[in-house]
Amino acid sequence: MKIVFSRKCLEYRAERHPESPERILYIYEFLKEKGLEFVEAKPCGDEDLLRVHSKSYLERVKKGEIFDLDTPNLPNIYEYAKLSAGAAVQAMKISLKGEKAFSLMRPPGHHAGRNGIALKASSLGFCYFNNMAIATTKALDFCDKVAIIDVDYHHGNGTQEIFLGNERVLYVSLHAFPAYPGTGEKSEENCLNYPLSHEVSREEYLETLKKACEEVKRFNSSLIGVSFGADTYKNDPVGKLNLEKEDYFEIGKIIASLEKPTFAVMEGGYSLKELPECVYNFLKGMENIDFI
Repeated sequence: MKIVFSRKCLEYRAERHPESPERILYIYEFLKEKGLEFVEAKPCGDEDLLRVHSKSYLERVKKGEIFDLDTPNLPNIYEYAKLSAGAAVQAMKISLKGEKAFSLMRPPGHHAGRNGIALKASSLGFCYFNNMAIATTKALDFCDKVAIIDVDYHHGNGTQEIFLGNERVLYVSLHAFPAYPGTGEKSEENCLNYPLSHEVSREEYLETLKKACEEVKRFNSSLIGVSFGADTYKNDPVGKLNLEKEDYFEIGKIIASLEKPTFAVMEGGYSLKELPECVYNFLKGMENIDFI
């Protein structure tokens, strides 16, 4: 397992915002202590962004013209977001060489649509560029098909908007509903949604993931990308379902059982004290069964 990371993603902050540098810093320090291997993140090019987002949207981010309470304009956010997207692309490329990889970066991305706010959402949800969509689009240069498994607490409305109707991509999402962004109530075409109530049990969650992974298995893609969020943890201050820290090992293990080249990118997760262990457990689960 290789971890794509850069300390540059810790350089920006919005005061009193849950998407803080500490959430990534604490994970980095925990994984480093555990002896995991790190790779320095590199930004993607504008040409990679333009394959997913419109030119007008890129210009708005670059010029600081995003008016969004959840996703504030911050100095150099365009460059930080490019670095996060580039790390996702690096993780994807590492996985195609036979190793599993995780992009440990911020800002997250799965709420960002082609022109910014996606579908019927009210905001960008802490996201600027859709890291997973950018990496997946790049992967289609090398793969015939890619499956995306999104296990963040929130529905990845941006990812769905970008890939809806694309026969080469399967998007599968387990998420709380109703909850922000208010999308993902039902499946549409190649986007399979599994909305869950806040009362869902740990056992039911894992069984639903197994069911979703059966659909991924049938799709038989060359590559799997995971939008990983630990805001499903029982004590998360932003989301929270009923998952315990050990459940993230099972999530990783279930996905690893598909035996495909796999990479993951960090999305949500805001319980600073427990977040590092949730991420570590997921990564160890991912390593449990290696693809051939």
